[in-house]
Amino acid sequence: MRAVLTWRDKVEQCIYDLAFKPDGTQLILAAGNRLLVYDTSDGTLLQPLKGHKDTVYCVAYAKDGKRFASGSADKSVIIWTSKLEGILKYTHNDSIQCVSYNPVTHQLASCSSSDFGLWSPEQKSVTKYKSSSKITCCREDHNDILAVADWGQKLSFYQLSGKQIMRERSLNFDPCCVSYFTKGEYILLGGSDKQVSLFTKDGVRLGTVGEQNSWVWTCRVKPDSNYVVVGCQDGTISFYQLIFSTVHGLYKDRYAYRDSMTDVIVQHLITEQKVRIKCKELVKKIAIYKNRLAIQLPEKILIYELYSSDSSDMHYRVKEKMVKKFECNLLVVCSNHIILCQEKRLQCLSFSGVKEREWQMESLIRYIKVIGGPPGREGLLVGLKNGQILKIFVDNLFAIVLLKQATAVRCLDMSASRNKLAVVDENDTCLVYDVHTKELLFQESNANSVAWNTQCEDMLCFSGGGYLNIKASTFPVHQQKLQGFVVGFHGSKIFCLHVFSMSAVEVPQSAPMYQYLDRKMFKEAYQIACLGVTDTDWRELAMEALEGLEFETAKKAFTRVQDLRYLELISSIEERKKRGETNNDLFLADVFSYQGKFHEAAKLYKKSGHENLALDMYTDLRMFEYAKDFLGSGDPKETKMLITKQADWARNINEPKAAVEMYISAGEHVKAIELSGDHGWVDMLIDIARKLDKAEREPLLLCAHYFKKLDNPGYAAETYLKMGDLKSLVQLHVETQCWDEAFALGEKHPEFKDDIYVPYAQWLAENDRFEEAQKAFHKAGRQGEAVRVLEQLTHNAVVESRFNDAAYYYWMLSMQCLEIAQADPAQQDLMVGKFHHFQHLAELYHGYHAIQRYTEEPFSFHLPETLFNISRFLLHSLTKDTPLGISKVNTLFTLAKQSKALGAYKLARHAYDKLQGLKIPARFQKSIELGSLTIRSKPFHDSEELVPLCYRCSTNNPLLNNLGTVCINCRQPFVFSASSYEVLHLVEFYLEEGITDEEAVSLIDLEAPRHKRENKWQEVTSSNAQMLRLEETQDSTGDDDPFTAKLSFEQGGSEFVPIVVSRSVLRSMSRRDVLIKRWPPPLRWQYFRSLLPDAPITMCPSCFQMFHSEDYELLVLQHTCCPYCRRRIDDSGP
Repeated sequence: MRAVLTWRDKVEQCIYDLAFKPDGTQLILAAGNRLLVYDTSDGTLLQPLKGHKDTVYCVAYAKDGKRFASGSADKSVIIWTSKLEGILKYTHNDSIQCVSYNPVTHQLASCSSSDFGLWSPEQKSVTKYKSSSKITCCREDHNDILAVADWGQKLSFYQLSGKQIMRERSLNFDPCCVSYFTKGEYILLGGSDKQVSLFTKDGVRLGTVGEQNSWVWTCRVKPDSNYVVVGCQDGTISFYQLIFSTVHGLYKDRYAYRDSMTDVIVQHLITEQKVRIKCKELVKKIAIYKNRLAIQLPEKILIYELYSSDSSDMHYRVKEKMVKKFECNLLVVCSNHIILCQEKRLQCLSFSGVKEREWQMESLIRYIKVIGGPPGREGLLVGLKNGQILKIFVDNLFAIVLLKQATAVRCLDMSASRNKLAVVDENDTCLVYDVHTKELLFQESNANSVAWNTQCEDMLCFSGGGYLNIKASTFPVHQQKLQGFVVGFHGSKIFCLHVFSMSAVEVPQSAPMYQYLDRKMFKEAYQIACLGVTDTDWRELAMEALEGLEFETAKKAFTRVQDLRYLELISSIEERKKRGETNNDLFLADVFSYQGKFHEAAKLYKKSGHENLALDMYTDLRMFEYAKDFLGSGDPKETKMLITKQADWARNINEPKAAVEMYISAGEHVKAIELSGDHGWVDMLIDIARKLDKAEREPLLLCAHYFKKLDNPGYAAETYLKMGDLKSLVQLHVETQCWDEAFALGEKHPEFKDDIYVPYAQWLAENDRFEEAQKAFHKAGRQGEAVRVLEQLTHNAVVESRFNDAAYYYWMLSMQCLEIAQADPAQQDLMVGKFHHFQHLAELYHGYHAIQRYTEEPFSFHLPETLFNISRFLLHSLTKDTPLGISKVNTLFTLAKQSKALGAYKLARHAYDKLQGLKIPARFQKSIELGSLTIRSKPFHDSEELVPLCYRCSTNNPLLNNLGTVCINCRQPFVFSASSYEVLHLVEFYLEEGITDEEAVSLIDLEAPRHKRENKWQEVTSSNAQMLRLEETQDSTGDDDPFTAKLSFEQGGSEFVPIVVSRSVLRSMSRRDVLIKRWPPPLRWQYFRSLLPDAPITMCPSCFQMFHSEDYELLVLQHTCCPYCRRRIDDSGP
């Protein structure tokens, strides 16, 4: 630290206080009873201010720069504006000792001997507070630490809480003023020792700012600067500039420098790591070398070493302490020694402080640097003012003169191999010498520092005039802007010292690399590139080396940029060279083709006799025009191959139409067809197909395939006809479901009959057109196929629990069987048996559909009576095997629930008992258990209203009939409604032998008037039948219907006796009372007589199922068809 006097002035009175304007342009002094305003730039007195009547003791400037205040022994405080005008004055009871502004609120505190007051611009009055003792000082400060200097000659530090921190410092004089620097890094102290001293913020004394002739009464630091003003008792005003010199040391990538005067920071310039070493004393000199760090303090030198040999380790520890005061200009540290430079003398000391040897120079030592060597035998490079440059080894007493030049040395450096020496002289000239021959190799101007590259022998850099200059070998200098001094050059990093900071600048070595490339010096260029160049530069180096056939260098460069393509090329060339190929033209042609220099490559290929390689190159690159030019009028096969390749390329680049045309011109019809088909170009396909000969089956078949795929069956048919492929044409009509065309073709060619009608029938069956499907199967000779299709559909419906569909399919199946029986007498018995079986299954599934919906769905769609009747009907019908899908549990569960609800408690109890013996699903378990318990609280009988009546014998039948669906007395089969499953008031009767169905219908239609007759039933027993015959006798007293006479007699036998009617009885019947099921042959018609004519019954003309007329009408309105056979109401036929 050095203090330079900028200006000085003297007044007649003592300077008690002073204050800077916040921007630093003006200085306000309290001198006598006046305020003096100075210009800080040159010390000019701008204006004296008069306003006080007695000595002015204190002055303070507000932080915003708008006003300042002064306090005097006349007990008054005056507020002044920045324009030096007084605007306010107020008084205290005693003389004013100190004033200070709050830096945030700009509130003024003024202190007298007995009180203090607070004033702010917003207040009209001053608030005052009494003090028990004299106030001597008040100060605004933004620091967190309070520095206190007292007349006990002590300097101490406190936190704002009042707690003392750090140890007290002895001053050995009476302090009169103390002041922090703006940022709080240093402290100024002045007093009875007639000087101003500079201290660190920790209280370490750094030096003297300026010695005076009297006591220093006040001192201040100019805001945000290193300028200090001192006011003395004798009226002297001194303005100093403090210059803090740079204390630092550098070795390769480690830089050590002084911070805050007492700390040392070691910075790794590559990794940017930093470590701080606190010395707590003034650091005077720093030296660093490898793992050693030397720090000179006022009374000792500390030697540090690294903890480990790791190049990135930043942890230092004290190795030695040399407790002795040394005076030196320069300090150098080696592995085991300290080198002190004192003017013309160099001293070598061991770490223990013992002087081992000394060298006396002819002139002042201007520069000294350690250039390495074994531990204890390091070499030093020394530059003198007289231009002499020496090399000294620390273990050798004799200095070696390297060379002598006419001008003084400012900076030195030696190349990595110690063969070249760079010198910067006092004329800012950089001179490079050959160490062995002493020859001046070259010189450059405008240099203030120089450094050799530690990784490249022939490269150095020097700085000067705001530029960085990089010189490689004897090539011209490459310049770029750079502020500061170059102190090191490591690879592509240049270490630059600018003002107080050291930075590592990444400098691409592109320029010197290209200088070597221009001279085809590939290996040297590669060495430069290794120091640090961009990827583009690496690629350029690789390309140049490749063109120069320097494959080793090119391989390394391409490896650096990870270009596998060129590495494969180099590898293949090397393999070929190993096999004995020596044609460099061919190698260079491959290189040119890889680089995109195709014409040059083609010329070289032709020169080396490999025209085919040039042709392959052009075609691979889709340069077909160039290929044609290269080929000229050559072989037609080659030309065709070229066109084909061009078409392939057009296809790949999404130019398919052009590709198709090229394929056609090259005769590649299959590729043209594939491409046209993939893009859906039907017009182009049909053009190709029509141009092709019918013998070319493969492309024609491919055309037909694409026509079918593109939904153009007409063109496909045309193509098949052209080929004469009728089988494929039939298959086409079948696939496109063009049945009329298929049938027409089948008529002309009967051999395709099966190929047409079998798929047609299958299609009809899949579209629910079963009658047509059956006919188609029959026509195709597949008589059983229709039945099997329907059986499969029925099975699927049952498996999927679509029982309504299953019932419909079984009914359809039964009708199919009936038609087969009608058409084929040989299968008549079998088909009739199947008919009755399928009719029975249809009835079962139709009823079970309601049960399944009731048990599976949350809401019921049927009345309880209907569910009750259906479940009874199913139980009566399921006396033997249970068909697939029908659940006895569901049926009994429904019967139990509805029986309980309708009052059939006995039947409900029976159903619950039956359920106990079956496997019950978990979802019914709780309900069934609860029902089984609650039903026991009900009476053990059924409601009489639910008991079914036989309309033939008027017998009440039990709800659960062991005989099934026949009367227990007369064995007459019940006729059930197909919707509510109630017993209908119908009785089936049979015709007397000899009466045909047509005659019977005509007799019934006559509706002859009734005569009074006596009807008499007569039992007739024959060998194989038992029947009742109704005989008619004239009875003048009775007019009853002959059919109903004695229907209700009790029959004692266990066999069913059918009712047989004669012609006279038929004539007596009303047409509206008779329902006829007109079954087709071989079945006979069935006749039923309604015993309650007022309750109409409707029979479906298709399925012959009976319904209450009201129920049927409602169901037809809901479904627009018969609920059983799904015959639509608008169909005219059955």
